[in-house]
Amino acid sequence: MPQNPTSPATGKRRHATPSRIERVGRQAMPKPRVIVALLLLVGLVSVLLLDGYLRSEVGGDQRIRSDASNSEVPDSVVDGGPILSFADGRARTRSVADRTIVLTFDDGPDPEYTAKVLKILNDQDVPGTFFLIGSMISRYPGVVKDMVDQGNEVGVHTFTHVDLSYQSASRVKREIAQTQLALAGAAGITTTLFRAPYSSKNDAIDNESWPIYQRLGAMGYTSVFIDTDSEDWQEPGVSKIVTWATPKDGDGAAVLFHDAGGDRTETLKALPRYIKKMKAKGYTFTTVSGAQRTDQQAAQSSDEQTGTAPGGDGPATQPGTAAQQGSVAPPGSAASGVDVEQMAHRKATGAILWEGKALIAAVAVAEWSVPGLATGLAVVGVAVMVRFGLMLVLARRHHRQRSRRRFTWGPPVYEPVSVIVPAYNEKECIANTLRSLAASTHPIEIVVVDDGSTDGTAEIAESLGLPNVRVIRQENAGKSAALNNGVRQAAYDIVVMMDGDTVFEPDTVRELVQPFGDERVGAVAGNAKVGNRDTVIGAWQHIEYVMGFNLDRRMYDLLRCMPTIPGAIGAFRRQAVLEAGGMSEDTLAEDTDITIALHRAGWRVVYAEHARAWTEAPASVGQLWRQRYRWSYGTMQALWKHRGSVVDKGPSGRFGRVGMPLVVLFQIVTPVFAPLIDVFTVYAMVFVDFKASLLAWLAVLLVQLLCAAYAFRLDKEKYRYLLMMPLQQIAYRQLMYLVLIHSSVTALTGGRLRWQKLKRTGEVGAPRPGAGRA
Repeated sequence: MPQNPTSPATGKRRHATPSRIERVGRQAMPKPRVIVALLLLVGLVSVLLLDGYLRSEVGGDQRIRSDASNSEVPDSVVDGGPILSFADGRARTRSVADRTIVLTFDDGPDPEYTAKVLKILNDQDVPGTFFLIGSMISRYPGVVKDMVDQGNEVGVHTFTHVDLSYQSASRVKREIAQTQLALAGAAGITTTLFRAPYSSKNDAIDNESWPIYQRLGAMGYTSVFIDTDSEDWQEPGVSKIVTWATPKDGDGAAVLFHDAGGDRTETLKALPRYIKKMKAKGYTFTTVSGAQRTDQQAAQSSDEQTGTAPGGDGPATQPGTAAQQGSVAPPGSAASGVDVEQMAHRKATGAILWEGKALIAAVAVAEWSVPGLATGLAVVGVAVMVRFGLMLVLARRHHRQRSRRRFTWGPPVYEPVSVIVPAYNEKECIANTLRSLAASTHPIEIVVVDDGSTDGTAEIAESLGLPNVRVIRQENAGKSAALNNGVRQAAYDIVVMMDGDTVFEPDTVRELVQPFGDERVGAVAGNAKVGNRDTVIGAWQHIEYVMGFNLDRRMYDLLRCMPTIPGAIGAFRRQAVLEAGGMSEDTLAEDTDITIALHRAGWRVVYAEHARAWTEAPASVGQLWRQRYRWSYGTMQALWKHRGSVVDKGPSGRFGRVGMPLVVLFQIVTPVFAPLIDVFTVYAMVFVDFKASLLAWLAVLLVQLLCAAYAFRLDKEKYRYLLMMPLQQIAYRQLMYLVLIHSSVTALTGGRLRWQKLKRTGEVGAPRPGAGRA
């Protein structure tokens, strides 16, 4: 982990001057790292949308047109053959030659059924023409490459299998272009063949779809219909599939099967039986291009005998060589020496090839990451629910145990203690802090360590004339150095540490030091409260303090792995602190660092829920960011510093194998994943099932609300602040996500962060004796 800098000349640690602190304050939200966090979020959303588009959750359209008129469709098309092209702008159909079968397969590729169909075709030595869905191509590119390499022909079946008659012209172009990109990326080709979803025979062309075929024909596409339909999608049984797929009286036919889109077990059984049956009848098998070639050759032979132009209506054209206009024209050109049965294929080159490869790569990322994230979120979700249950059970046990009349830590502690108040430019708060200490019901000495303040903090402390107050001045050296100075100057064996912006209740010190009646206790965490809770940000932090911090501390106390004694209120055995090396300057979370160090030294760390301190929480988003950034980064530093505890024995090992994993999971990993849960929830609400997703989100919120309500009950807090909880879950969590990303990037890149002074208002005053806060 990165360490604080030292001066190369003197070897002494350099500390931030006021001007440097001001500069750091202005740089507390560095744009590059915020941009990194936002890019990660945008990347996640993009992957989700791509995955949803592939599965027709995003942009899906289940409408299917039926019973539309075909009055505008030429009779020559309605009554013509199944292969429709538009040479010279005129519609022309071709039929499949007698005793010839064109096997066509729709809706693939499928990783299971298509591969088995290909094996059957290969074993029977017959080709097929596969009309592929672009989203499936991009998900299973290997199957498509095998298909083409085996000598089969492929065509476009749109990207998301929508009825194009309901779609805009731009959507139609996009469906075709994206499928071509997928083909280019998967097999290095594009194609001139097209079959519309939900199409069948020529007489199914209606007035709504006819203009689409005309536009695609002008772009060089050949639309393919069928003569016979096996209707295998109905799963009618193998015999019926074979019977329905058989043409009458030796006629040629384009036959429809399906290699995906459902259970194709019957298709796999019927296909080899059908091929053998048709071969026995003298049929041959070819592709769409092969059928076109055969029909074209027959027409040319007939025309040579009659002396007319090829085809009777004009010059014959090779499939796919018609005018190729528009953004979705089949790119490339047929290479010389191409198999006649794959004449519709075009070699993909240049931009379309690399764009296609990029699409396949992006889909692979989505296919891997979305299920992975979903699994990770499920694991985290279960862990969070288990944690909530554990917190409630242990918090209740902790409360009942500590609230029993006969409960005692040991002999009562009456001895005086030293209260250390590190202060740097605390002129707004220091008077309230010291006056609250002066009202203490426990005998104390107050040691104010002025860390080079420039605003008269020390002078204010001295001018109050309070008894038992000592002011120690030092050059600006940071909070850890100020605390260490105070510990060295302390007159008593127990030291209480607090922040210069915090106020104590009269009984706080007395409640805080009673656990030292147990000689095994080396430190005590108090109950920090948000004093300025009447703003939105203050209310959010109030909820977090009561539920996230104090409820957690009850659990950690019983598990004997308390990770942090809050800087606002904590008590220590002076000798334990000195033996641990004092408050370390190795990390920014000196409170977490010393707590873990005490665990490793064999001391017990406990929580005193009735020892309350009122602290001034950050009042703006910028200040909150700076504080939590320091906390998060400092916690990471402390955990890394004490990583050796994982393999230790005794109390140190207990913390390393119980406390440390809990902190990592619930203070680092879970908060990062929490906003992802929100992203998945919003996605599901918009594109999947709004009602079910909303109910699931509300159920989780209800669980959190119940936990928070119980925590508020234990701390005797007003429930009205819980009204802010839904908004806290939506907005506050996203801020914490950005903070953690910021901290993680800083830690991983070896960045450095100095102590940051927050702006204070001094609005948290000394509480009246016996008074709480609403």
